[in-house]
Amino acid sequence: MRIPKRPTTTLPLAGMASFALALTAMPSLACTGIILTSGDAGVVPARTLEFGFDMDSDVIAVPAGTKITTLALNPDLSGFTYTTKYGFVGLNALNKPVTLDGMNEKGLYFGSFYLPGEAVFGTATPENADHVISSEEVGNWILGNFSSVEELRAALPGLEVVGTNIPQIGGVAPLHYSVVDASGAAIVIEYTAAGLRIFDNTVHVITNSPTYDWHMTNLRNYIGLNPDNSAPISVDGQTLAGFGQGTGMFGLPGDFSPPSRFVRATAFVATTDHGKTSDEAVFRAFHILNTFDIPKGSVREAGKDGTQDFTVWTSAADTKKGVYFFKSYQSQQIESVTVAEALEGLDAVATTPMDRTLSVVNITGDLKNK
Repeated sequence: MRIPKRPTTTLPLAGMASFALALTAMPSLACTGIILTSGDAGVVPARTLEFGFDMDSDVIAVPAGTKITTLALNPDLSGFTYTTKYGFVGLNALNKPVTLDGMNEKGLYFGSFYLPGEAVFGTATPENADHVISSEEVGNWILGNFSSVEELRAALPGLEVVGTNIPQIGGVAPLHYSVVDASGAAIVIEYTAAGLRIFDNTVHVITNSPTYDWHMTNLRNYIGLNPDNSAPISVDGQTLAGFGQGTGMFGLPGDFSPPSRFVRATAFVATTDHGKTSDEAVFRAFHILNTFDIPKGSVREAGKDGTQDFTVWTSAADTKKGVYFFKSYQSQQIESVTVAEALEGLDAVATTPMDRTLSVVNITGDLKNK
């Protein structure tokens, strides 16, 4: 798929109020992220994105050398302008020039995830205006400026991340972030009441609230999970055997809450065969994330007109080969963009829609012709 060019060379973000409003208005985003590593050292971060409505995400390509002007934080305080060092491809939302999920030409992956009730951001002032950025535009800054987790880790303390206040809802876009590079280094970035905290993503999983360290503590409740079926036991001379397959994973939580999804994803990442090649790892990542799909109506706010979360899209990034994959709720057809090819010769920001058409192949004729 070739991304068509669009006639713009800068990304002004001053009109982002409606985007932040939509993010904050959602009761939850039940996103789940995983990282697989194949036998040929291919690193594949993958994730689902859940929302209460279709966010009309487009595929966006931003070439190196693009000037990005950050969000004007209020009428009296403008953001700053930087020029991207690296080009990147990803998915935006609501036709806005903000990358929620994507990968750059160096194989650095970025994903934003909801952290409601925990995220606490700074305040924009004239003193920090030259290095302040709003929470929903962090992806552009990371993908456009860094090639590795090590580089990013060193630069993060010099960035002030703030929340854009939306008077209608009295809140901001409460996000935390997953970053993975082609070497396999992976971190989770959180801004809370404790300030900036950077966690090494040692279990290769991210979900939503509470914070990453809480989830790591909670995992200790599930250390008995095992991919091997439980052996029969004897009780007072009576042999008791489990029913069927999967008894080693008995007690694995199956609901859609962030703690349960974190445990379930960790169990799958830790026990699944990630594949010999990065191609196989991408294939297996999509299969794992299929188990986290939220059907419409199964997660909703109480009340007659309650918002219904559902899996809007799923993505995966082959950081070794530089290929970004995705599928939408409507289509289920996996599409891909080869990052280097998409950026080649691109001198302006480009977008193209995701496939949102359900495609069904009828093979009746094949049977008749046999």
